[in-house]
Amino acid sequence: MQHSYTTIKSEVKDILLKEKGSKFIGFAFPVNNEKELKTALDQLREEHPKATHHCYAFRIGLNGENYRANDDGEPSGSAGLPIYNQLLANNLTNILVVIIRYYGGTKLGVSGLVKTYKESTKYTLEHAEIITKELEIQLEIEFKFSQQNIIFSLLNKFDAKVLNFDAQENCKITAQLKLSEKEKISEQLSEMYEVKYEFLEN
Repeated sequence: MQHSYTTIKSEVKDILLKEKGSKFIGFAFPVNNEKELKTALDQLREEHPKATHHCYAFRIGLNGENYRANDDGEPSGSAGLPIYNQLLANNLTNILVVIIRYYGGTKLGVSGLVKTYKESTKYTLEHAEIITKELEIQLEIEFKFSQQNIIFSLLNKFDAKVLNFDAQENCKITAQLKLSEKEKISEQLSEMYEVKYEFLEN
């Protein structure tokens, strides 16, 4: 089972590449869903309303199962696909790369476009910090107040982040931890007396 994925740490903006008078400006965004994707694209259209083309590609999902490549008016396969192929080559997901083109008066031809969009994407990604993100899962535990020290030291051991703690006679805690630790922490919790727990679906 896969427990992590590779993406970029933060957005990269305004990476400029010039080719025969045309300007190609690269942007990369970490995105987790369609909503964040749309926000980023809308924002760029507002910032660059006079650009000739807004070509992009994205991959979302653990294995990049949600993806698209868009040529935005460039010849079919000459822009979106070279961008997308760079995402594949770097094994990146949860990412959107947009290359904005301001046409400079000289046609590049399909092979010239493919080469330039590829170079521009590569150049943009070189400015990004590539990171590996661990998948996380939330866990809810119910226990007696007298057991809180044991529970907290267990959560510490697994580097879990406490999101919510309801301290009463019967306590309830919500914590977040790495998905890779799920089985180990389950084993230990299931051996504890009068402790109930469940993993929450994100």
